[in-house]
Amino acid sequence: MKKKIMNYETLLNVTNAISATRAPEEVVKITVESIKTSLGVKGCILFLFNRKTDELEVAASSGLSDEYVNKGPLRSLRSIAQSLHEGPVAVYDVSDDPRVQYPEEAKNEGIVSALSVPIVVHGNVIGALRIYTSDHWEFTLEDVNFVQAVAQIAGMAIDLCRFNKGLKSSIEILKTMRDPKTLKSTKWTPYEGVPISFPKKKRVEGNLSV
Repeated sequence: MKKKIMNYETLLNVTNAISATRAPEEVVKITVESIKTSLGVKGCILFLFNRKTDELEVAASSGLSDEYVNKGPLRSLRSIAQSLHEGPVAVYDVSDDPRVQYPEEAKNEGIVSALSVPIVVHGNVIGALRIYTSDHWEFTLEDVNFVQAVAQIAGMAIDLCRFNKGLKSSIEILKTMRDPKTLKSTKWTPYEGVPISFPKKKRVEGNLSV
C-alpha cells in the first residue's frame, strides 16, 4: 500500500511540476528524476525519436553515468524496438536478451533489468521512457502502469511545450512583420484607387466604338 501511495503522490507531483513549466528540458528532467525516486531504481532515461536519423536520442537521464548515457546511437529498429510499436517491454536480464543493443555496456554499468514504454502523442510515437534496475526485477502490472502514466503525461507536456514554442515563434515573426519600420505606408494618395480612364470614344453612326 505504501508503494501505491508513493506512486500516486509522484503522479501528482509530476503533474504539478510539469504544469508549472513551459520548457521541454524541464519536463523531461522532472520526469526521469521523479520515476527514479519513486520506484527506487538504479536509473531512468527519456529518449525522443529523431525521424531524420531513425534514432532515439537522450533527452534526460537520472542515476546513470555519462559514459553509459553517451555509449552510442540507439537505432529504433534494434533497441527494444517492440516497445516503440507494441507497448511496454520488460527485460529480466539485459546481459542475455537479443533485444538489448548494448548488453556489455549495460553490464558494466551494473544494470540487470530494464523496462521500456513508448511515449505516444496523438497516435504518434515521439520517444521512449526506460527504467533500469541493479537487481533482477520482475516488473508488476502496477509498475508498468505507473511508468506508462508518467510517460503519457510527459508526452503531452512535451507536445504542448513544442506547440507553445512554435506559437511564440510565429507571434514573434508577426510582430516583426508588423514593425512600423518594416511596413510600407498604408495611407492612400489622392489618386490611389481611382480607375484608369478609358480612351475617348469615337462616335459612329448607330454604334459606340472604343
